[in-house]
Amino acid sequence: MLKIYFGETEGEIYNPRLYFANQYEDEWITSDLSKEMIKDVDRSEVVSAHVIESPVLGAITPLHLSDGVKTLILMAHDNTGWFFNATAGGDNCAKWILKIAEEKDLTITLHNIMSFQDLDIKAEILNDGRFVNNYTEYLDAAVDFFKCK
Repeated sequence: MLKIYFGETEGEIYNPRLYFANQYEDEWITSDLSKEMIKDVDRSEVVSAHVIESPVLGAITPLHLSDGVKTLILMAHDNTGWFFNATAGGDNCAKWILKIAEEKDLTITLHNIMSFQDLDIKAEILNDGRFVNNYTEYLDAAVDFFKCK
């Protein structure tokens, strides 16, 4: 189940890049899900836990992955109970957030409106407790929150 909190909240990892650098584990990089996300979002291939082949940068370490992929890997594998700032990733991460939420309860924070357009989004909005069952309902909730700021 996906749960979304719009804005900052207690228990949020606002800077997933820094948290990833200090917390990721080798097996997170080599999991099938991580390999798929890295290939899709960064267009890169996992060679080993310490080497990723980027078509732009050549051989890189996991620390050089995009912030979006790092955040997705944390969402999929970190079980500490922290909420991750999904805004660190772009809209190309939206489908992966929904996929991760199919497998486990996932709470994210958003500091802008992420596009889940053309995706089957179902989520609880923690700011006011409403449930959204499609993109239009999600947009209504996001606009309600962000226009109040």
